[in-house]
Amino acid sequence: MTEAGDTQIVIPYLQETVAFLLTVVVVVPLCRAVKVSPILGFLAVGAAIGPFGLAIVGDVEGVRHFAELGVVFLLFMIGLELSFERLKAFSGLIFGLGAAQVLVTAALISLIAFGWGNSIEASIIIGLCLALSSTAMVMQLLNERGEMSATHGRASFAVLLFQDLAVVPILILVAALGADGGNVWGEVVMALLRAAVAVVAIVVIGRYVLRYLFRTVARTRSVDVFTAMTLLAILATSLVTGYAGLSMALGAFLAGLLLAETEFRHQVESEIEPFKGILLGLFFMSVGMSIDFLLVADQAFWVALAVIGLILLKSAVIYLLGMAFGLPRHDAARSGLLLGEAGEFAFVVIGAALVSQLMPEKTGQFMLIVAALSMALTPLLAVVAARVGRALQPVEGGIDANEAEVADLKEHVVLAGYGRIGQTVAAVLRRQAIPYVALDLNSGRVRRCRDASEPVYYGDATRTEVLRRAGADRAKVMLVTMDDASAAARTVQAARQLWPDLKILVRARDNEHSGNLCAIGADAVVPETLEASLQLAGHVLRSLGNTPDMVNDCIEKIREHEYAPVCQLVPKEPDPNEA
Repeated sequence: MTEAGDTQIVIPYLQETVAFLLTVVVVVPLCRAVKVSPILGFLAVGAAIGPFGLAIVGDVEGVRHFAELGVVFLLFMIGLELSFERLKAFSGLIFGLGAAQVLVTAALISLIAFGWGNSIEASIIIGLCLALSSTAMVMQLLNERGEMSATHGRASFAVLLFQDLAVVPILILVAALGADGGNVWGEVVMALLRAAVAVVAIVVIGRYVLRYLFRTVARTRSVDVFTAMTLLAILATSLVTGYAGLSMALGAFLAGLLLAETEFRHQVESEIEPFKGILLGLFFMSVGMSIDFLLVADQAFWVALAVIGLILLKSAVIYLLGMAFGLPRHDAARSGLLLGEAGEFAFVVIGAALVSQLMPEKTGQFMLIVAALSMALTPLLAVVAARVGRALQPVEGGIDANEAEVADLKEHVVLAGYGRIGQTVAAVLRRQAIPYVALDLNSGRVRRCRDASEPVYYGDATRTEVLRRAGADRAKVMLVTMDDASAAARTVQAARQLWPDLKILVRARDNEHSGNLCAIGADAVVPETLEASLQLAGHVLRSLGNTPDMVNDCIEKIREHEYAPVCQLVPKEPDPNEA
């Protein structure tokens, strides 16, 4: 017991936990309100409350170790969205582009470090640790931007996955460089053997055991037990790969792949999503806490030179290698910029090198600052990458070069986005002989559609000039079906400002998204989640023996009730020329 008046805190890290939860509550809504990535907010707050700021949090290493669970959960979620079959489809990128990137980048950075007067051992370590990129930063940004399935997203993921596999040999090499003799090669062989056994054991045993365990737990009908089983699967596989010298995130990724093939995939995903988001936020804050502003200010020129040089070098290497491995140049450029930063593994390698006295303390601290600052720039690199990618995108089939093909169209439909939804709508329009023009930014899709004689053109529908060339000023209806919510909103705004009488219909994710679209000028929106629910409800009613007329009447009433509050626009002024 404590005496009266004592203010002793008995729970370790309670102050840090309160500060972090307060950050989540404040930063995420604020960043979404100003339309920037929450990653930037977490980095800024981490820098502010860390030991080099207000010093609210002092034990950065303790926070970082715990925050690594965020990366673990992120890779688990990515594994859930894949499968072994899909993974095999781009194994060439993993072991081709990924291996080439690590080797070439490490060699170049090592040569530069050696040229600046570092020892051979320190140069090799600097090259290897800076050759790796941030899995947490890049994968989170790809998820936020909906680019995981894009060509540059798959290529970036392939490189990051190989980098995780490269952890073992890099750590072994650091240990060998710091060893005073002994059977180094024997240790290397044993470490690689342990890693291989760990991966095989997880895949072989997990494939049969995990499904059985989850089925057993599901029979209990206990949400708590199911959540505990999910956490156990993630942490146990992470522990196995961690003991084998591999990245813990790699073990979680394998667990996600295994569970992706079971019937429990979606329930598991819903259980883990909150943990992933919160712990990733903590990880990004820990990166911000690592930035020593005094050191940055003291060596501002050299720090800036090193950070910019690192990003430019890695981006150039990945760009050239990407094209050599068959990536279109715009996708190679986007992957290069996304992977231009250092990664979280730099903290581990440099820490081990400092303990083994393989590099001076001053050099190690400088490299840590460079790694942290380059990671902090990753959200900005993603924005630059998107713009560079658009600038380099091939314009074959572009609307600018083919404006004459649509010059005579009027009272037609403009489709902004030609993915699965846009193509389905186009099929209906063709069946009814209704003319349309489609715009899309996927050059491969545009090429295939134009080969099939479809009126599809490469063009950015958020640009008013592109819309004008597609005949939006003469069109009767514009349908916006883009996956990117931000691009859809910009398209609606651009069209509404210039053509107030144009009927604008938009695909939306949900009611909240629908309300935002209506507020900026959409005439009607269709929330895809609501429509899917209504279709399923209709099937249920018909399966229960209700007549088609009754089902349709019920669905229409619900649709009217749900859509009414979503899109109540201010009525347009009547045309004085109309009777």
